[in-house]
Amino acid sequence: MLATWSPRVLSVLRIITALLFMEHGLMKLFDFPAPQPGVPDPLPMLLVAAAWIEVVGGGLIALGLFTRAAAFLCSGQMAVAYFMAHAPQHWAPALNMGEAAVLYSFVFFYLVFAGPGPWSLDSVVRKRT
Repeated sequence: MLATWSPRVLSVLRIITALLFMEHGLMKLFDFPAPQPGVPDPLPMLLVAAAWIEVVGGGLIALGLFTRAAAFLCSGQMAVAYFMAHAPQHWAPALNMGEAAVLYSFVFFYLVFAGPGPWSLDSVVRKRT
């Protein structure tokens, strides 16, 4: 019974994770819904690039469009963010505030292999071809 819902729950996981991820980029770029705490103003170019990956990549993943490629890029971004910003502070993610980066990295890495699920534009495009 639960297994029949698995593909749809994968789509829900993808959508919710991507929307939360987008929020980080929107906070960096547009202070929406508020400025991201601890982020310098003006943003260094590295954070500007990261923010655009979060907004565009998160948007593509939320829509389920080019999901595997976008998830691969976002997973890598979060791995880099973890090792550049969090790991130098402490080895434990709970103490270096890197838990979100680790989770995003691994959820996106999972989506590279699992795909977007049935509720996605990738699924619609695949049915037409």
